[in-house]
Amino acid sequence: MLWLIMAKALFSRTRTTLRIGLALVFGAAGVLHLLVPGPFLAITPDWVPRPETVIRLTGLAEIGGAIGLMTQRFRRAAGIGLALYSACVLPANLHHAFDPDLSLPALGWGYHGPRLLLQPVIIWLCLWASETIRWPFAGETKSSSQALDE
Repeated sequence: MLWLIMAKALFSRTRTTLRIGLALVFGAAGVLHLLVPGPFLAITPDWVPRPETVIRLTGLAEIGGAIGLMTQRFRRAAGIGLALYSACVLPANLHHAFDPDLSLPALGWGYHGPRLLLQPVIIWLCLWASETIRWPFAGETKSSSQALDE
């Protein structure tokens, strides 16, 4: 029984640590979208209407999602929003990866390959760290993880 309590405590700390990490990354990316929009505009596909406005709004969405992840009340909504956002930026990431005019020489497939492969993992992390899903850890009960988080 002691090992189960210790495992749940470690599990809860891992989720909390990942949630903080995601909040920091999305928050920093959001600030960059607002302060230095040029690189984001460069990788935005041509079919996106009003790209300057879209980049500003996505920056605000990332900042809002980062703040939401850190609050109990908005955590799940933020996780779902950031997961959807991460899915929606896939066309820009593909555009960046496959258009040789957009990529700096230093950003080869050593950068783009892992970035594209990790996109589903980032989506899952947003949902798992926000306590929206428990998969693949179905044995974890919501009440035990919340009790250890508090």
